[in-house]
Amino acid sequence: QVQLQESGPGPVKPSQTLFVTCTVSGGSITTTYYGWSWIRQPPGKGLEWMGGIHYDGSTDYSPSLKSHASISRDTSKNQFSLQLSSVTPEDTAKYYCARWNIATDIWDYWGQGTQVVVSA
Repeated sequence: QVQLQESGPGPVKPSQTLFVTCTVSGGSITTTYYGWSWIRQPPGKGLEWMGGIHYDGSTDYSPSLKSHASISRDTSKNQFSLQLSSVTPEDTAKYYCARWNIATDIWDYWGQGTQVVVSA
């Protein structure tokens, strides 16, 4: 059973950098044909895919976030991380990590999410 667990910074001030990590258990982030995504949900809004890192280390980003988002991984810890620079209150959201099954094109495992509030 694959499990994902987000760990986040809690409150963040505008213009700071947000750093969120996802720890994966029950499966390796380098296993072929899986991707590992970051998805967020602002209050009262729908889910927004932010980007992801594939089993081979390649990355994809939402065009609207590419300029200030960076996704990386630590294979020794079986973790992947999201860095979001120059945050604004509009970045307030619940941040989820999820496994993308490339073969079925669905996110088949999700973390419980971590709430991030950007406020002065």
